[in-house]
Amino acid sequence: MSSLASVWYTRCPAPTPLSIAHQLGWIDRSFQAAGVAVRSIRDSKDPAVRQSHFTHALDYAFRQGGNIPPISARSGGRETRVVGITTTDEFQAIIALPGSGIRTGADLEARRIGVPRKLDQTIIDFQRATALKGIVSALSLEGLGHGDVELVHLDSAEPNLIERGNDAFLGLKRRYPYGDELLALARGKIDAVFVKGAEGLVLANQIGAIVVSEFGFHPDAKIRINNGTPRPLTVDKRFLDDHFDLVTDLVQTVHGVAAWAQSNPDQAVRFIANEIGVGEDAIRAANGPDVHKHLALSLDDEQVAAFGHFKDFLLEWGFIPADFNVTDWIDSRPLEAAHRRLAA
Repeated sequence: MSSLASVWYTRCPAPTPLSIAHQLGWIDRSFQAAGVAVRSIRDSKDPAVRQSHFTHALDYAFRQGGNIPPISARSGGRETRVVGITTTDEFQAIIALPGSGIRTGADLEARRIGVPRKLDQTIIDFQRATALKGIVSALSLEGLGHGDVELVHLDSAEPNLIERGNDAFLGLKRRYPYGDELLALARGKIDAVFVKGAEGLVLANQIGAIVVSEFGFHPDAKIRINNGTPRPLTVDKRFLDDHFDLVTDLVQTVHGVAAWAQSNPDQAVRFIANEIGVGEDAIRAANGPDVHKHLALSLDDEQVAAFGHFKDFLLEWGFIPADFNVTDWIDSRPLEAAHRRLAA
């Protein structure tokens, strides 16, 4: 096994144990103990490196966040493995303006629903895929399909990831989503739009929107599964093969966040809010008052089945180029090894 000088990592602005472990300094300390430096993909000035946040193209890299980019990378042939999954449900809704006359999901029939669409197609359009899955889920609850509404594409040339230190915007660490959707609603171009998470909830509250359909905590996992539910911890296969013990160290470190968060609930919520860039009250409203209890790393059958369902959705809608076996994508060995260490 060759020595390793550094590893790459990236995380999404979302409630994940990886983001909390990073803010606690645990990730750096874990790898520094092995003499390995940790480099952030999102903080890189190199556009090719930053693109790996979505493509998982770098060797010796790990990631936790939305599941659409890693599913896309695996479908495209990139050899990665899922070594843990976190399921933290979140607010998901179709919203409309008060004057629209739309009050329930049934009222969406024959109405115009906005769908964001990136003009840059070099990486998967995860925002469009996320919105479409939310729209399909909401319509299905009323016995409707996407053919029963008018999907209005809202094209944007804006980059997928805008953060401080790269493309700074008025001092904020990143630009919030749903700007195009909000403008389209205000201009009467669309009647309703899908939003999710703390940012979506804040937007809905800010404009006094009507929540037409809310399904982020629906009991049927096939309804609530989306880009953010669940969130996988993935590594490239070369990293796993060449440095299994380091990957196990990583999994054990991230896994430890669950117990810490339950003992430090207020600080956990503060870390999540800081990661996303919203208030702590928005986190509790969007993810539930017990969000700190839903930061575990596991690999249970229900989570794997949810991935399979969502992968099939992305394949059906043409977002990914090829099918693959989700079960084969999972590698439980590092998590099992971490459990054995803790038991010992």
